[in-house]
Amino acid sequence: MGGLFGVASKSDCLFDLFFGTDYHSHLGTRRGGMAVYGENGFDRAIHNIENTPFRTKFDRDMQEMKGNLGVGCISDYEPQPLLVRSHHGTFAITTVGRINNAKELTKQIFDRGNAHFLEMSGGDINPTELVAALINQKLNLIDGIRYAQEQIDGSLSFLILTPKGIYAARDRLGRTPLVIGKKEEAYCVSFEDFAYLNLGYDTEHVLGPGEVDIITPEGYKTLITPGKDMKICTFLWVYYGYPSSTYEGLSVEKMRYRSGELMAKRDNVKPDTVAGVPDSGLAAAIGYSNASGIPFSRPFIKYTPTWPRSFMPTIQSKRNLIAKMKLIPVHDLIEGKSLLLIDDSIVRGTQLGETTEFLYHSGAKEVHIRPACPPILYGCKYLNFSRSTSEMELISRRVIEKLENGHVTDEILKEYADPESARYEAMQEEIRKQLNFTTLRFNRLDDLIEATGLDKSKLCTYCWDGEE
Repeated sequence: MGGLFGVASKSDCLFDLFFGTDYHSHLGTRRGGMAVYGENGFDRAIHNIENTPFRTKFDRDMQEMKGNLGVGCISDYEPQPLLVRSHHGTFAITTVGRINNAKELTKQIFDRGNAHFLEMSGGDINPTELVAALINQKLNLIDGIRYAQEQIDGSLSFLILTPKGIYAARDRLGRTPLVIGKKEEAYCVSFEDFAYLNLGYDTEHVLGPGEVDIITPEGYKTLITPGKDMKICTFLWVYYGYPSSTYEGLSVEKMRYRSGELMAKRDNVKPDTVAGVPDSGLAAAIGYSNASGIPFSRPFIKYTPTWPRSFMPTIQSKRNLIAKMKLIPVHDLIEGKSLLLIDDSIVRGTQLGETTEFLYHSGAKEVHIRPACPPILYGCKYLNFSRSTSEMELISRRVIEKLENGHVTDEILKEYADPESARYEAMQEEIRKQLNFTTLRFNRLDDLIEATGLDKSKLCTYCWDGEE
């Protein structure tokens, strides 16, 4: 994943760009970057932020860079923004999305003439560079942007910084958001709408699916009108979105409350307390507690001074240990208690299984697990939400493979996605046994959709039901 932020100001934009980009740090952990344009032309800085927060790495750049137009990004994969010189002139580009057909697109560009790409350290082509190359296939920038959106299999939202202004393009099906903010003397564009609130901006315009706007210090203009079809990622509300973010008019925090409420209405267990795994499980746990009347407690406290986010350590053998080191137990809220624990999801199952064993070791009498979303049956095809390389890393798929003796078809998977089916119940029970939960009950997809208040046709639910 990743986050984008851009500023077009009548004065220097670096303060707003620096903090607006930093507010996207929950969306990525590997690279950060800023590019600006001003009297001295273009300037750019990219840093590795795997073990150091964005603010620390870019503090000096913020003091030294100058410009009234700028874009910034937090990236979980490639270094960006990139500075590109082409027949369109010089521009900076930063992207969020996933390109499934990168090899085919690269070959097409090679076949058209003498072209080259710089390889990254792992041998891959920088996806943002590929997007720039696609844009440069057309004679003007607008046609190039439209062409890139149409050619990419996956998803693509991006910002292009030019001397004229910032071009903002939302994914063709709106899988990720882009919002324009306004204050006196400046406009901004952001992935997360909360990122500009403390900087004095108010929401001015939400880009629709496939919409392309140009933002200048004087305002914004729509260059390509939005399409009618939308498939915004539902997992943004479940996990990735910051609690104060709003997508399509619904805040992440409120949606999670609703999810917890709907889960409670279907449940029949009577634990002593309800708790959430920090941070993304807390709001659903509060919603569950309010609806059920069962007290809310915090048996885990997140140690925030040095663990602000979950970076992935380079030592694979220590990955799961480091992932849970930031959660500190409160023993007198655990010992002898029957706990109902809500996490945002179960993906591989390893960490939640270890957390449960730790609760038992700390004296918990019962541990009832309630994931705030359905079992994940399919790897995401549209966004880089996980570093998983195989669907068999998903605990649900491993369990299904076992239950079906290796004979798994699309029709069978559809049955496992149906919460009313016997196969679904068998999968849920097998996961419960493997991870040693007292009980396990996943949130239902129909309830999750109800919690968003949107029609299912506007939501991407592929990871749960395989429907595109």
